Amino acid sequence: MSDIEIKLVRSRVEEILARYKHLIDKDFPGYRNHVYRAITYAMHFLDNEPEYEALIETIFAYHDIGLWTDHKLAYLEPSEAVALADNEKYDWGFDPQLLRNAIHWHHKITPYSGKNEAVIEACRKADWVDISKGHIRKGMSKAVIKKVEAAFPNLGFQSTLLRLTKDYEGSTLVGSIKVTRGIMKW
Repeated sequence: MSDIEIKLVRSRVEEILARYKHLIDKDFPGYRNHVYRAITYAMHFLDNEPEYEALIETIFAYHDIGLWTDHKLAYLEPSEAVALADNEKYDWGFDPQLLRNAIHWHHKITPYSGKNEAVIEACRKADWVDISKGHIRKGMSKAVIKKVEAAFPNLGFQSTLLRLTKDYEGSTLVGSIKVTRGIMKW
């Protein structure tokens, strides 16, 4: 695996997220940095192969967007729908099934196997590394994770998720149960 490559600005990500910034509102800086960290990890798992970059950037820009577009804790399908609609609207030409599956399976607990396994697994592992703040490392060193987190500080992203569970469901407990049932996959 090559050394971690950190890109501080990704024009595709900035363009996509700009369309939704008003919806994400105060949560924007934390979500943006989560997206950048996840892209960095996923690209690392894919040996920084340029052929995957635009796809990975797109997947992660949209992967949690349903939290804000649809105000739902079961946000995978809403996130998929927004990504697929924009893929068609802007004629990006990404394989719709790959885009959908990468978003749909990014919280899968066990390894993904099947069509487009390399991309979907890279996305799944990258999100687990980031959402766990590096406690789940998927083969990444602590030093690499620290380097990525220094470039893109957390800015309370996990706290945002906890707040949204309470805001959307009236209770962190009820919200956490709905999140677990709605987005965790085996």
